[in-house]
Amino acid sequence: MSTDLSNVIRPVSQANGLPNAHYVDPAVFAEERDAILFGTWSGLAVASDVPEPGDAKPLEFLGLPLLLLRDKDGQVRVFQNTCRHRGMILVDAPRKIEGAIRCPYHSWCYSTKGKLVATPHVGGPGMNTHEDMNKDELGLIEIRSHIWRDVVFVNVSGTAAPFEEMHAELIERWAELDASEMHHGGADSTFELAVRTNYKLAVENFCESYHLPWVHPGLNSYSRLEDHYNIEEMGKFSGQGTKVYRQLKGDQGEVFPDFAGLKPFWDEGAEYIAVYPNVLLGAQRDHAFAIVLEPKTHETTVEHIHLYYAAQDVDIAMKEKNTAQWKEVFEEDIFVVEGMQRGRYGAGFDGGRFSPAMDGPTHCFHAWVAQRLVDHRQAMAAE
Repeated sequence: MSTDLSNVIRPVSQANGLPNAHYVDPAVFAEERDAILFGTWSGLAVASDVPEPGDAKPLEFLGLPLLLLRDKDGQVRVFQNTCRHRGMILVDAPRKIEGAIRCPYHSWCYSTKGKLVATPHVGGPGMNTHEDMNKDELGLIEIRSHIWRDVVFVNVSGTAAPFEEMHAELIERWAELDASEMHHGGADSTFELAVRTNYKLAVENFCESYHLPWVHPGLNSYSRLEDHYNIEEMGKFSGQGTKVYRQLKGDQGEVFPDFAGLKPFWDEGAEYIAVYPNVLLGAQRDHAFAIVLEPKTHETTVEHIHLYYAAQDVDIAMKEKNTAQWKEVFEEDIFVVEGMQRGRYGAGFDGGRFSPAMDGPTHCFHAWVAQRLVDHRQAMAAE
């Protein structure tokens, strides 16, 4: 099935949204997996998931078994979690790799850098080498990865432009934020939300502030719709910002420490940007967050939320209060994204129309998805 995307790529005032099939059809989801989720830089996890050398965490990304690992020198790497011998899963639960990664099947061993270092009895009993088994050619398959703002991005296809090139404008926009050190808040600063929706609807909802008065009345009471602005970088990223960010305060009026070296804008400003295709980032003067959307199926997604601070020794009670506040906000969105998912089964729905004034960030995302798919189809046809 090849969907018609011509209306999606039109200017926002004339465009329709992505056709229903992009939310409800497993075949179209598989096409998006190859063209978008595997073909660009997708968020997989955060580097804080493996804080110390030797820490390993098995993950599955759209059926692909992966291993997030911090090697002995402290570099975060992503490998296929598959032994090069008979395809056995190497690590089936998070753990510390003390020496080598040992396959539980035939004990082939790999270094934390992916090199095959031992093949016991491969040449027969007591013979640990064989002339036809070249260890240098049988290391773990490494997945191209890049870390930005602690998010581990992966390019499974290996064909995307370098991350720094693809996201140069966004990196420059937040350059002063990146100059400050971010610290993951720890176990009390992360949570997951399982939602019955296509991952794109979570991106679309995050991009815009149009829904604030009705979906987030508490937030809208001090950060009103009119206090927000659109961020629209066609073909690159989109989101929203506010000019009236209000810091969380403790019982004694205490606040989180600020990130260092910020311009006056950040005194009351904050920005919330979608890094296509599946990472949602929030930046404020005193803390930040990253949401990695894990697409499970065409209509199920897990949101992995992580909060960050300018210092490691932030008050625990304050962190817990902040986590609870953000969890409440993000949970308020669940009925919306799940309702839109159910609505996409309406056969007469044509993708919907966009408010040129309010929906520009969402249209940016739709147009980006559509253009990626058009380019992918053309490339496939030319092969």
